[in-house]
Amino acid sequence: MKPKVILLFSGKRKSGKDFLTNNLQARLADKCEVIKISEPIKRHWAKEKKLNLDELLSDTEYKEQYRLEMIEWSDEMRKKDYGHFCRLACCNATIKPIWIVSDIRRKTDVRWFKENYGDLIKTIKIIADEDTRKQRGYQFKPGVDDVTSECDLDDYTDWGLIINNGQDRLPVEEQLRTILNLIPDL
Repeated sequence: MKPKVILLFSGKRKSGKDFLTNNLQARLADKCEVIKISEPIKRHWAKEKKLNLDELLSDTEYKEQYRLEMIEWSDEMRKKDYGHFCRLACCNATIKPIWIVSDIRRKTDVRWFKENYGDLIKTIKIIADEDTRKQRGYQFKPGVDDVTSECDLDDYTDWGLIINNGQDRLPVEEQLRTILNLIPDL
């Protein structure tokens, strides 16, 4: 059995993806499953390096210490199979009507979901101006913020919805309502 809709969220670091997807999950409760493509990467990294998985999965400085190495390793894995991490992330997902994929980063991520789930896909880009992102702790890091994992979707234009989560953002309830309009009646 497949979900009825899959919401693919993308956005730069500190744009508010996790904030919005966490609020959306709280709103949808048991109707949704949050899937993170980065989870199998971080799980592998935690096991290999004997690191704290919960800390790697959180939005902390701990994760930032290993981000560049995780990006490089995952890029090598993607060269062999671009859908590797998407597949791993989905294979453990609970079948619920709504899947929220909170961390789409590459055109190949979108491609894999479209190839495997077709019309169930709704793409959502979260944007925020650099000043707002800096207020949230963003600092540009060479080798992180200027590589494929952050920039591959910069020229992607086939978004179903773009949410401004920066200075001119709407209140979170209005942002969530806009996202919920993408979901068919369940």
